[in-house]
Amino acid sequence: MLGTEEHNLFEDSIEFPDFDAKMRLDQLIGLDDYKIRLTKMLSVLIHPRSIESWINNFHGDHYDVLGNILNRPPLIVLAGDVGSGKTALAENISDAVARLNNINVILLPLSLSSRGQGRVGEMTQLVSSAFKKTKDLAKKYKSESGKSKGAVVLLIDEADALAQSRESSQMHHEDRAGVNAFIRGIDSLASEGLPAAVIMCTNRLDALDPAVKRRAAEILFFKRPSLEQRKSVLEQYLAPFDLDGETINKIAEITGESKTRNYGFSFSDITQRLIPAIILDAYPNKAVTKESALDVALSIQPTPPFGGTIYE
Repeated sequence: MLGTEEHNLFEDSIEFPDFDAKMRLDQLIGLDDYKIRLTKMLSVLIHPRSIESWINNFHGDHYDVLGNILNRPPLIVLAGDVGSGKTALAENISDAVARLNNINVILLPLSLSSRGQGRVGEMTQLVSSAFKKTKDLAKKYKSESGKSKGAVVLLIDEADALAQSRESSQMHHEDRAGVNAFIRGIDSLASEGLPAAVIMCTNRLDALDPAVKRRAAEILFFKRPSLEQRKSVLEQYLAPFDLDGETINKIAEITGESKTRNYGFSFSDITQRLIPAIILDAYPNKAVTKESALDVALSIQPTPPFGGTIYE
């Protein structure tokens, strides 16, 4: 799908629909609202005919009211703490979009290792190349009828490292030029009406350049899971161990805020640290019990928020 140069620029691209991606998406428990919102927003940005068909079916041919939606730049920002699920969702949501719209979607994750060594002109060239490859692929999917035959999603993780605010007095000229190139890339995708969109993930929304944030069609804030969300995740992963509802509730409470901290466990704290710890505590000579599960939950501390930021 991609040549040698593109492979140096991007991580492995993925074409959707993809069965493994669907499974990963289904496993993101507690993020249903985010899944629905992101699927709708991304669908409209890369496949505008979908909302045109909707309004024709339900409200007649009043296409003029869609202007505020269809004229937005094709950029979505996912902001939130480490472990909140935003990157996993960004990596796999194109599967839901592809299935909903019955089209192929290619994901191009910008490689972290390709972001340059700070040499003059390098960051600008990398950003420009990423948008050029995105546009070249998207042009192949554009149809004269206006109905997309497919779409491209450019994924930029740790976006604050690429599009940090130009207002900083300590910002290097080369970094400013890279942000300018990024803004030009977003504007060109919008002006050419290509079936393509950009998803940016960041732990530091306040570090993004204001012009980038203004161009975002949507900024989704990812919070640490609520009590009910923690219970849902725990019920899913601890179901094989026949723990009663009271025990699940206690673990859900333990993993929330406490007298000594104003933050609870992140999704990844629960799925990648707590659940494995509960299992390994019992392995290989005993069964998981409510007593052992509670003891393990009490022994683990959640990952502190990135930079001390709590998204409300």
